[in-house]
Amino acid sequence: MQFLDTIRRKASVCLSQGISPRRLALTLAIGFVVGCIPVVGLPTGICAVIALAFRLNLPAIQVANYLAMPFQVVLILPLMRLGAKLIPIATRHTLDFSVIAHSPAAVLANFPQLVLQVGGLASQALFAWLLLAVPVMVVLTTTLTALLRRIPVLASAEAGD
Repeated sequence: MQFLDTIRRKASVCLSQGISPRRLALTLAIGFVVGCIPVVGLPTGICAVIALAFRLNLPAIQVANYLAMPFQVVLILPLMRLGAKLIPIATRHTLDFSVIAHSPAAVLANFPQLVLQVGGLASQALFAWLLLAVPVMVVLTTTLTALLRRIPVLASAEAGD
């Protein structure tokens, strides 16, 4: 119970530092949307760069990024499928992943083809993510702004946008 009180006090201090509901909502929306990029490991660095470049709240953007990680994992396959429908990439050969799993020599022999296929799948998924990112961020920012304006500490914050 004391742990939760400590978290509440620290969150209250962070929220009362003058950040407006709109700017905090934008920060959280960017962190969440970037956190859903379908390439594992990439969003954390991108969120840090965005926060530093645009003077956003770094802890808030990273919290939203980490909250998005389960969605990132769940969305990888649907984004790859959507990207494949939007940008079909023709491949000459398909890899037999069961052979690769059993033989390190097969991995080395098929490595260039494997890199091209994985790169193609990642680029398709990234394209699909790009198409969805802006509308999702607009909806999230609008919704979060309305919700955050109901928090008394934030409602009284100066609009320092």
